[in-house]
Amino acid sequence: MAATKVSGIRLAKRLDEVGFSDIVQIRNKVMSMRGEGLQVHSLHGGEPFFETPDEIKFAAVKALVDNQTHYAPSSGLMPLRQALVAKLAAKNNIHATTDEVIVTMGGSQGLYCAFQSVLDPGDDALVFSPYWTPIADLVTGAQARPLSVPTITARRNGIRNTLEQFSTPQTRAIYYNTPQNPSGLVFTRAEAEEVAAFAIERDLIVIVDEAYEDLVYEGEHVSIASLPGMAQRTITAFTFSKTYAMTGWRAGYAVAKEPFMTALRKIVLYSTNGVTTPVQYAMIQALTTPESHIAARREEYRKRRDLLLAGLNEVGLHCEPPAGAFYAFPNVEKISKNSRTAAQILLEKAHIATIPGSVFGAQGEGHLRFGYAITIKEIEDCVEALHKFIA
Repeated sequence: MAATKVSGIRLAKRLDEVGFSDIVQIRNKVMSMRGEGLQVHSLHGGEPFFETPDEIKFAAVKALVDNQTHYAPSSGLMPLRQALVAKLAAKNNIHATTDEVIVTMGGSQGLYCAFQSVLDPGDDALVFSPYWTPIADLVTGAQARPLSVPTITARRNGIRNTLEQFSTPQTRAIYYNTPQNPSGLVFTRAEAEEVAAFAIERDLIVIVDEAYEDLVYEGEHVSIASLPGMAQRTITAFTFSKTYAMTGWRAGYAVAKEPFMTALRKIVLYSTNGVTTPVQYAMIQALTTPESHIAARREEYRKRRDLLLAGLNEVGLHCEPPAGAFYAFPNVEKISKNSRTAAQILLEKAHIATIPGSVFGAQGEGHLRFGYAITIKEIEDCVEALHKFIA
């Protein structure tokens, strides 16, 4: 029987400009190739190279055994929020109360809540570019307009001057990510101060993504909310995914003052009603991880970074050392000026999976993102494949 068309049914118009992730499509292609028996060098991902530590997993298991399976407060368990307050003060120099912290389903829900809380239809948001792929869609999903601010241009011409150049009368917020995905760029304290001065002068809200806060190889990580006058105009999203290898746990949190926190609470309450209770006990355990363990893993990433960068530069794919995160973002115009074409060529001819730079905004064109959060052996195999393909 033929399907009956119902003329009055349509989707909400605000979803018209919201797309699906190219990264998911590439992941599906890799799975298909492997299903055909082909070896694929997977540098397209964004997950830590190590598994969730046992003590964190055991904390969740213990919570289950202890019947900690009931509703938790939608903003998060009080012991967890207390631990987060202590962490924010010690590591980020952000001084908050337990009422100014909310537990979220990963850092991505924190960012979603932030954009939904502050952007109205017709607003503009300044977005340093290249940017993590969902950001433009998160802004568009709030019926606002993302305005790309070229990060390299901003560093060359002055952060504040560049923000002023790209700003409009409708600008209401700035998206600020450090260390950056995909480039690995880390904003300096002086640059953070320039962003802060501009936000204060223009009375703008800053939405901050600090997913890679513990992966800084050169320089220091500065939380912009810690700067004078910024706590009251900043919403900062954090995640447990990268530091603790908890990507699948969907564990994150956000910190903000009023009136933002009330808005964040409403969105969490009427979407997920909070984070899974046993996961929150795992988060409490994760926060007890010694800094020495985090530093040791950071050095493991540094080894991987240096090994991959040496291989990329040897074959003429120029790449400056990323100061943070776990991605390299080389210029690949030697393969093709079109990054989608370059990614397709590398995947089909060398079986190396990467992400086209153009999916991270126009400023990413001509580049590919190589993720080095994988084993040393996998990086060595990738470098060997690069040499065979390009030499």
